[in-house]
Formats: sequence, structure tokens, C-alpha cells
Amino acid sequence: MSFITRFISKIGKSTLDISEHLGRATFMIKDVFYWAFKSRLEVDEIYKQTVRIGVDSVGVASLVSLFTGMVLALQTGYTSQNLFNEPLYVGTAVGFSLVKELAPVLTAIVVCGRAGSSVTAEIGTMAVTEQIDALYTLGTNPSSYLLIPRYFAFLIALPVLTVIANIIGIFGGFAVGVVRLGISSTVFIDDIIDFMEVKNFMHGFIKTFLFAFTIATVSCYKGLYTEGGAEGVGKSTTESVVLSMILILVIDYFASSFLVLIGIT
Repeated sequence: MSFITRFISKIGKSTLDISEHLGRATFMIKDVFYWAFKSRLEVDEIYKQTVRIGVDSVGVASLVSLFTGMVLALQTGYTSQNLFNEPLYVGTAVGFSLVKELAPVLTAIVVCGRAGSSVTAEIGTMAVTEQIDALYTLGTNPSSYLLIPRYFAFLIALPVLTVIANIIGIFGGFAVGVVRLGISSTVFIDDIIDFMEVKNFMHGFIKTFLFAFTIATVSCYKGLYTEGGAEGVGKSTTESVVLSMILILVIDYFASSFLVLIGIT
């Protein structure tokens, strides 16, 4: 078999695999939407998953945002000092960077690494041990019992975590600005209040729902179609985290472009 033939064959196989995955994911999302309105919501399970995904991730998400805000203030302050001989608009730079981009994206990446992997491993373990097949046998719909509570949990937890990350990150920038750079606390706060608008906050906040839906879809899909025992669970978990991170960054660009186009900048 020639190199060109092998190359075309590989492209064709990859295309078929991607099409198969997209088709399965589409049917899974359809089932989630259908049963979300058709079946009774598992409120206790939604609460349990929200605690696991949201509350248990507060510490690491806050830590990441705190030091992100601190390093933003430090770099912005020193850069403006080199250019203008004094730290200018540090509060504005920290506030806008965190609210519009860094807090939503970094928080989503933290959640997909911590909670998304856990969801994939849990559902994947159920898949390889035939517990999901047992649910069908017992007349329980897996979408209603397993997927929908996790979708709701991600959609509730991630926006709240992002708001917390915004606050913690700005506080970190404030601490560095006041203590390290010698900026007046009033000036730092005024830099944010004078220039920040509701639409600036909404630019980042709206994207968190897209990120949450993406993480939930990838995590549940990779778990639901796990094969190969314990090794397969590990492989699905790794693929889930990597794919979620890539999609978060891709969606961030296109969502930002669309939001700017409609005036939410």
C-alpha cells in the first residue's frame, strides 16, 4: 500500500470516528434536553453534585484566581512604571482582565480538571462494571438519573465559582497594588468603578454557561462510552480533561467574538 493510499485511509478513518462521536454526543444531548422536561428532577442528586462540583472546588479556584490577580497587578504596575514612571490604571487592567477573560477561563479549566475528571471516572466505572445496563434493566433512564443532575450542577456551580474568582482575584491585585506598588486604595478602586460597566461583567459571566455545558457534555459522554475496564476509565478521564480544556479555549474565542459583535464587550 502506497503512502498516499495509507494517508487517505487514515484521514477517512479519522473522519468516520469523529462523525461517530459527534453523532453519539448529539443524541446524548437530545436525551438530556428531552428528559429534563419529561421526567421528575432528582433534586437531592442535583444538590449532591453541586456540592461536589462547586463547593469542593472553591478552595483551588480561589487560590488560582488570587495569585492570577496578584501577578497581573505586579506585571501591570512594573510595566506602567517603566513607561510612565508611575503605576497607572492597575485596577482597570486587573479588573477587566479577570472579569472578561481570566477568571471565567481559568475557573472553567480548574473545574474540568478537578470535577470533570471525577464525573468521567465515576460514570466510566459504572459503564465498565455494567451498572448502567442494570439501570436500563430496572426501568431507570440513565439520562434522568446520571446525566441531568450533573448538567444542572455544572450550570449552577461554574457561574457562582467565577463570581467568587472575580472577587478573590481583584482582592489579590488590590493587595499587591497597595502594599507592593504603593498605589492608593481609593485610586485602585476608582480605576475599576469608573471604567467597569455591567456589560463588561456579563461578557465573562455569559461565557461561563457555555463552558459549563461543554464540560458537562464532554465529561458525561466520555464516561458513558468508556470501554476496556480500569485502563479504559483512566484513558477516558485523561481524554475528557484534555478535550474539555481545548474546547474551552476554542469556545472562548468564538463566544468573545460574538459577544463583541452584539455589543457585550
